[in-house]
Amino acid sequence: QVQLVESGGGLVQAGGSLNLSCAASGSIFSINGMGWYRQAPGMQRELVANIIHDGSPYYVDDVKGRFAISRDNAKNTVYLEMNSLKPEDTAVFYCYADLLVSSDSLNYDYYWGQGTQVTVSS
Repeated sequence: QVQLVESGGGLVQAGGSLNLSCAASGSIFSINGMGWYRQAPGMQRELVANIIHDGSPYYVDDVKGRFAISRDNAKNTVYLEMNSLKPEDTAVFYCYADLLVSSDSLNYDYYWGQGTQVTVSS
């Protein structure tokens, strides 16, 4: 019933920029946090950035000053602006939403987007 559709990945040279977006739809009562993970080849999936309902952001250290996360609560959409991209940013990026599907839900659960490939060449 809940779907997260993400877009914006692609191939870019080092120093370039990409903008990702992720829209949640379906049976959603409320969303707490939304954000982005990345998984590089041979590496574990790591949290890149997230933002809770009040707008407070978190960034992993190596993207601070380069990436900016934002969200539009009315559209249930989260964005990631990525600047000064480096080859080590190459990964599949997955968005997520921490949400309740109805007022009867007992717990918040994580839902995931399908992933979008970001490739940075050097």
